[in-house]
Amino acid sequence: MLRTRFRRLAAAAAVAVVGLGALTACGDGGDDEATSGPVKLRFLSLAWQKESLQANKDLVAKWNAEHPDIQVEYVQGDWNSIHDQLLTSFEGGDAADIVHYEASAIGEFSKQGYLADLSKLVSDDLKGQIDKGVWDTVTYDGKVTGVPFLLESQVVIANKKLLDAAGVAVPPADGGWTWDEFQANAQKLTKPGQYGAAWALKSPTNRVLNLALNFDGKFFYTDGGRTEVRVGDAEKEVPKRIHDMIYTAKSASPEALGMSGADTLPGFFGGKYAMLPGSVSLRQQMVEQAPAGFEWVTLPPIKGLSSKQAANPQTLSVAEDSKHKKQAAQFIEFFLNPTNMAALAKGDWLVPTGKKANEELVKLTGGKQGWDVAADSAADLTVAPFQQAQGYPEWKTKYATPALQQYFANKITLDQLGTQLVDGGKQVLR
Repeated sequence: MLRTRFRRLAAAAAVAVVGLGALTACGDGGDDEATSGPVKLRFLSLAWQKESLQANKDLVAKWNAEHPDIQVEYVQGDWNSIHDQLLTSFEGGDAADIVHYEASAIGEFSKQGYLADLSKLVSDDLKGQIDKGVWDTVTYDGKVTGVPFLLESQVVIANKKLLDAAGVAVPPADGGWTWDEFQANAQKLTKPGQYGAAWALKSPTNRVLNLALNFDGKFFYTDGGRTEVRVGDAEKEVPKRIHDMIYTAKSASPEALGMSGADTLPGFFGGKYAMLPGSVSLRQQMVEQAPAGFEWVTLPPIKGLSSKQAANPQTLSVAEDSKHKKQAAQFIEFFLNPTNMAALAKGDWLVPTGKKANEELVKLTGGKQGWDVAADSAADLTVAPFQQAQGYPEWKTKYATPALQQYFANKITLDQLGTQLVDGGKQVLR
C-alpha cells in the first residue's frame, strides 16, 4: 500500500539475499526443456507482520508439498529497502522470479522492461475477480506487469460511546455518510475538550489526492501526450472541507495536522477526538492498543459525488528474465486463490482485491472489527491520474506536500495553494 503507511516503519530489517549458491536470478538458470529435477523459483516477499508472515510461509510450504516438480524458495524482503534491492538485482540479472511490491512503484520497472507481461499468463477467472479499475493500476503501455491483491482504503474510526452520547447513528457498511453529513456529525461531536475529528496530515498529499476522487478531482490531466497539473473546483473540494472543519467550524483538531495516524491514538483513546479519518489498517491498532472497555466502530468511506478513492494495491510480478514465467504464474494463481487471498488480507488488516476473497474474509471474521466495512470498500478503489504521471514523486515531495502543509496551517489561501500546485507541475512534469 502507500509507502507512507506508518506501520511499515516498524518492519523488521531486511534479510540479505545471499548464499543462494546455484540458484541464479530466476530459477535454475536453464530453459524449461533443459531442466533436470524440479523447477526452482524464488519468491521475494515483503510480508512482515506476524500473522501475514506466517500466512506467506505456510502457503509456500503448502505449494511445495503439493507441487514436487515446481519448488518455491521464500526470500524475505523489507519495505524500507526494496526499491534499491530490486533495482540492483534487475540491473545485475539476479532478480527473484516472483516479486512482491506495490502498483505505484512497479511502473518504473515495467517501463524499463524488467517485469513480464502477465496478461496471457493469468487466468480469466482471476482477471474476473478483480475490478478493471484495479487492474488499470498495474497496466503500463498495454502490458499487465503485476497482479494486484491487497488494497488500502480510507475509512473513519469512531468512538462508539461518544457517537451514542451525541445521538449520532452508525451508518451501515454499504451506506457511508456524505461529506456534508460527516462534517455535520463532527460538529455535533464537538464540545469543550473534545473535537469531532482529527485529520492526521503529517503527509497530506496522498490523502488529499486519494479523497479528491470523491468529487472527480484529478489534479493531473493529459492532452496530446502532455501532462499538466490543474486545480479547479473539483480539486479544491476536499482540502477546502478539511480546512473549514479546522478553522471555521472548529470541529477538527488543529494539533493533529503534524501527526501521523499512530500519533492521534492517545488522544482518540482519551476521548479528545471522536473520529479518526484514516487507513483501514488503523483497525489493527484499535484491537491491539485500545484500553479495556473502549468501544470503537469502523465507518464506511465518506461520499462526495461518489465514494471513489485511489487504489495503490500490493502486487505480485514476474521478472522478465525468469526462465519459468509459466510456473511462476501458476504459483501466483495458487497464492492468490480466494481462500488464500482472504488469509493474506486478514494478516495485514487490508482489503483483498478479489470479490470471492472479500466474501470469504467476511465469513471468516463474521464481519467483526470492521471487516464488513473493509470488504465493502474495495468496490470504490480505482486507478487515479496521479498514479500514472511521470514526475509525480518529485512533485509530491518538492511542491505538493509543502504547499498543502502551509494551507492546512492557514498560512496561504486556497487559491495560493492551487497556484503553487500548478507551478510545481510545470517544473517537474514531462
